[in-house]
Amino acid sequence: MRLADFILTNREPILAEWEAFARTCAPASGPMDVAALRDHADAMLTVIAADLATPQGRFAQSEKSKGRAGAADADARTAAEEHGTGRAQSGFTVAQMVAEYRALRASVIRLWTRAEGALDASDIEDLTRFNEAVDQALAESVLRYNEDVEQAKETFLAILGHDLRTPLGAIQTSATFLLEAGELEEVERTLVARIGGSARRSVTMVGDLLDFTRSHLGGGIPIARAETDLGKLVREVVEEVGAAHPERPIRVDTRVAQRGRWDAARLGQALTNLVSNAVQHGAAGTKVTVGVGGTEREVCISVHNRGAVIPPEQLDGLFNPIRARRVPRTTAARGPTGSLGLGLYIAERIVRAHDGRVDVESSEESGTTFTVHLPRQEQPPAAASASAV
Repeated sequence: MRLADFILTNREPILAEWEAFARTCAPASGPMDVAALRDHADAMLTVIAADLATPQGRFAQSEKSKGRAGAADADARTAAEEHGTGRAQSGFTVAQMVAEYRALRASVIRLWTRAEGALDASDIEDLTRFNEAVDQALAESVLRYNEDVEQAKETFLAILGHDLRTPLGAIQTSATFLLEAGELEEVERTLVARIGGSARRSVTMVGDLLDFTRSHLGGGIPIARAETDLGKLVREVVEEVGAAHPERPIRVDTRVAQRGRWDAARLGQALTNLVSNAVQHGAAGTKVTVGVGGTEREVCISVHNRGAVIPPEQLDGLFNPIRARRVPRTTAARGPTGSLGLGLYIAERIVRAHDGRVDVESSEESGTTFTVHLPRQEQPPAAASASAV
């Protein structure tokens, strides 16, 4: 009996073994009933059997081996994709879900070979096709599982960050009011100032978290363009960062006025992150230099410091918050400059939202320079897409 016919004829014993294995995937399988445990396995067996019975050329086989043989309707989910979603929602780990497919493969082959006895050439072809079909289903399930888990994780972080802003804002506002009232003793003023500073840093970290999750959810960081004096914006950023780090001189070089259509608030956030990064990583006793220049088409903002060189192997993934990078010269996240380590990532995302880019150079001779390139005008969608590649 060909394998496709065997699967359809022996669907119930195969599903029974699938269910028995799924019950071992504790603790997720504990409260699930028989229908939930079988999930979309019945539909997947139908798809696999139909695939085995369909003639397959070399191109179709190649596409399937690369995990690109999904549903005919691009908008429709396959049974395997639905299975991945169901397992993610039920609390199965990806390892448990992969083990389900391993058990399915082993069950079908064991039951079929026991019924067939000796295998001939057509049986070997069926086994090959069966393994390809199972691998395709597994790839679809894992892809959907990962997408759903990441979506849930990022949504949770976004909700958490949003809900944290209200109490932190209340703490910061209350601390500011008590300080401005001028009725506190010196010791009390010191403690309240410390409370206000901690709340302010926490609000900044929550903002970074929200920007990070927003960009990962696919919408990118939103911007609202308006006519902006970049030289004025840079000076304001430098004054703000300098006030928080009076021990570190920051020199500004804006030779000519630079104007364009940008989101001043977002660019200020990006530049604050870059200048603060230069201050944190700069060697003691050295200055940070911020320069503004440009051409008719674009404006360039450079942030330069001297300190530990960024290793060449770290330059490629410097704006990826997941990759490990050099440890700041300053103390840990609870210190004055504490953050989630998202500053460079968010700065790069903001610049990219403006159709620009950030370049980095670092050497013992020249120091470290981050250079922001910003088009003066918004680029057409096609041009923006091409420049982002």
